[in-house]
Amino acid sequence: MAQLLQQNDVRTCRCGELSRADLGKEVCLMGWAQKQRDLGSLIFIDLRDRSGIVQLAVDETTEQDAFQRAFSVRSEFVLLARGVVRARGEAAVNKNLPTGEIEVAVRELRILSAAQTPPFAIEENSNVRSDLRLTYRYLDLRRPDLQRNILARSAITKIARDYYAENGFVDIETPALIKPTPEGARDYLVPSRVHPGKFYALPQSPQLYKQLLMVAGFDRYFQIARCFRDEDLRADRQPEFTQIDVEMSFVRQDDVIDVTEGFLKRLWKEFLGVDLATPFLRLTYKEAMERFGSDKPDMRFGFELCDISDLVRNTEFKVFAGALAAGGSVRAINVRGGAAFSRKEIDALGEFAKSYRARGLAFAKFSGGEVSSSFAKFLTPEENAAIAKRLGATDGDLILICADKDAVVFDALGALRVECAKRLGLLDPHDYKFLWVTDFPLFEYSEEDGRYYAKHHPFTMPNPDDLDKIERAPGEARAVAYDIVLNGTELGGGSIRIHDPEIQSRMFRALGMIEEEASEKFGFLLEAFKYGVPPHGGMAFGLDRLVTLALGLEDIRDVIAFPKVQNASELMSGCPSAADAAALGELSIAVTREKDDE
Repeated sequence: MAQLLQQNDVRTCRCGELSRADLGKEVCLMGWAQKQRDLGSLIFIDLRDRSGIVQLAVDETTEQDAFQRAFSVRSEFVLLARGVVRARGEAAVNKNLPTGEIEVAVRELRILSAAQTPPFAIEENSNVRSDLRLTYRYLDLRRPDLQRNILARSAITKIARDYYAENGFVDIETPALIKPTPEGARDYLVPSRVHPGKFYALPQSPQLYKQLLMVAGFDRYFQIARCFRDEDLRADRQPEFTQIDVEMSFVRQDDVIDVTEGFLKRLWKEFLGVDLATPFLRLTYKEAMERFGSDKPDMRFGFELCDISDLVRNTEFKVFAGALAAGGSVRAINVRGGAAFSRKEIDALGEFAKSYRARGLAFAKFSGGEVSSSFAKFLTPEENAAIAKRLGATDGDLILICADKDAVVFDALGALRVECAKRLGLLDPHDYKFLWVTDFPLFEYSEEDGRYYAKHHPFTMPNPDDLDKIERAPGEARAVAYDIVLNGTELGGGSIRIHDPEIQSRMFRALGMIEEEASEKFGFLLEAFKYGVPPHGGMAFGLDRLVTLALGLEDIRDVIAFPKVQNASELMSGCPSAADAAALGELSIAVTREKDDE
């Protein structure tokens, strides 16, 4: 039976906080039994809380009732133990535990709560199936490694709050129930009971409200903001996530970047003890795509893209000639050390490239003074020599070539360079290569819809040099937008916002949004813009990604207390689930179910 704590039951310290400095001290500890070891007249219990583990020693000198309770203790029982800290014998020291030189000689032991045998062991770096772990997430979270992750997230959040507060930012909450504005990802809709047939949306970001805060005169805003997007999930995405959200008035792009670099420099120093060199490298979007095939390039290794279209302009090789004739390009990467790959591994890289829409992959392998190539026989000796020279190929190298539309070539080779680096063991998680990508396109064209969409959002300021292109050549217009990238992952992004109503109207028209539609969706913002808008811009970090990378982890779910799985469901609680019919009736909602769902 579970026991309540009594008036004098006060925990004096946590388990992992004890050391030789506490010898002779009487302590009261509370926590979970990691394991019990019965040696007859001596019983050891490893007691665990979020600070660590300490050994309890129960022997014949302990009161009989306590000894009997110790005998009955099983894994995950919740215990209260009183006793005196003493040194372990030299032979009994556990060098694997921070508390391994001491133990607590127990005089009183109480079972606060018994426990069933858990479905998996509560231990460091468990190899338990992820679905089982997430079904019993409250047990999974008892694991020391996951607890460290969650505590690290808390520490990083505190550093963020401290930094921005010290730099004049005001922490302001924005609404969680907002007007649906379907641009970009799908909204999560929330029905209103008091307004039948009408809906709120959960915010995809605080974007509009933080701009309104600039209009209101709060020239530096900050928030740890919960955001929601109803979109297809990937390994690093969740339907609900957390942003470090920032907005500033009377600023240029450089001002936002300087503040952001200051935060990251402080975070890495305080949390990891690493001095980051600032300013960070900057690449334009065009340069990033041309050199790395990605707008979030990993800079820990080389393997840069090289355009060889001019070298094969007159080739009769149909693969290359066909791509050039269709307006595409022929580009290559030189994988230093890639000659170590077997032919089977190179073929696997070809299949990998096909997953990025490439039709195939040509290669040349330089090993032992010989060259084996999939394309050499289709080119002239001069063309082959020119390709090798431009790529700087030497013994031990592997050249990989892709020919197609630029978008396909960039995607395939951009992913291939990272995949090759991974296979060659070049991705050190503790090698922190930050950079800014700037000058993003203002618009992106959807072949499927036959129209342009805002690359970031419709409130992003166009580059002043490209204002004439908004209507005339929208595909060429650049934005005053910037992303912060770390080791191939976008940590966050931002932009300078439009504060001129005329430019805002032109943006809406370029997006095919007539005045009535713009007014319906964003009328409250446009109305506010009539009353004096300061030049402003901001930034938003993905907190989940930031913590994941700072800890050198791969799975974003390991830094979120209760994450969702791939289909946006939660295995532990079983949400989403069907709603009660009466509740639906109050909301004026009728649900149509397929037979398979009944």
